Amino acid sequence: MAESAGLAGADWYRSPVDRDELLTIMQRSDRRATLDTLLWLVLLAASGTWLVLTWLSWWTLPAMFLYGTLYGSASDARWHECGHRTAFKSKTANLVVYHVASFMDLREPVSWRWSHNRHHADTIIVGRDAEIAYPRPTPFWKIALEMFGVLSALKEFGKYLHNLVGRLHPDEATYLPPREASRAILWGRVHLSIWLVMITTSIVSGSWLPLVMVGLPSLYGRWLLVVFGTTQHAGLAEDVLDHRLNTRTVYMNRVWRFLYLNMNYHLEHHMYPSVPYHALPRLHALIKDDLPEPFPNMRAAYRVILPALRRQQRDHSFALSPGYVRPD
Repeated sequence: MAESAGLAGADWYRSPVDRDELLTIMQRSDRRATLDTLLWLVLLAASGTWLVLTWLSWWTLPAMFLYGTLYGSASDARWHECGHRTAFKSKTANLVVYHVASFMDLREPVSWRWSHNRHHADTIIVGRDAEIAYPRPTPFWKIALEMFGVLSALKEFGKYLHNLVGRLHPDEATYLPPREASRAILWGRVHLSIWLVMITTSIVSGSWLPLVMVGLPSLYGRWLLVVFGTTQHAGLAEDVLDHRLNTRTVYMNRVWRFLYLNMNYHLEHHMYPSVPYHALPRLHALIKDDLPEPFPNMRAAYRVILPALRRQQRDHSFALSPGYVRPD
């Protein structure tokens, strides 16, 4: 249907940017990405150490919360940026961080790279975009389950089991080139093997700690990934060729922007995905006069998103307007 309507792989509107300015902000930086990655890893190591030292005490839950958030949520932005190969100038650095973050994010790296390419080519085009997080209608119980990665885990382990017997999941086959099938199957098996090793280690040791450190944070630490991710497209238009109608930008504080690697400038990212995360605020300044007014914070965004999702449960055709008018 998307193909017959001319929506598949179509040309998208882009806000005009001076070519020289665009080339300047497209410059990648190993220094910036290295500093941000090292800070993330230091925080991850420190919170992990706190979790190990306080295991089975009153401090275990807050330690798990912090460590899990840095592991299961902050890894998403690293997976995303290195998947675009824009975080680092170094191809090797992008690849290494991408693979590590893919496991932490519970995402087989090969199929998800192609899935995300499709997401950018056909953003929220029904039947084409494999990453529509809020298909209509999306019951709120599904959102609650996804805060703990339940639905994502079931879907991903379904892919791993297909990979284990040498096959692609039927969903993967719709966007993964045949030449990449063997690599996707290999990495699905690698991820499943790591999970089995951690499960075995926990059983042999008689402790949940190994799995709590490696594997389970992808689930119990996923909450912030969902909180951030919901602001990207939820409640906006399907089957359009203008990102101003299906993607939003939300201003965030410095802590959130570090954890999210500036993906709050999501509209700008979809228009110009080759611009590195650290340059998105500069891109925003260049094109903001051609974009809808950004939300001042996540609270303001959710005050619009949640009523829109409720309305879409009974009216599947409803979409928020470009001006983000609050639904009746």
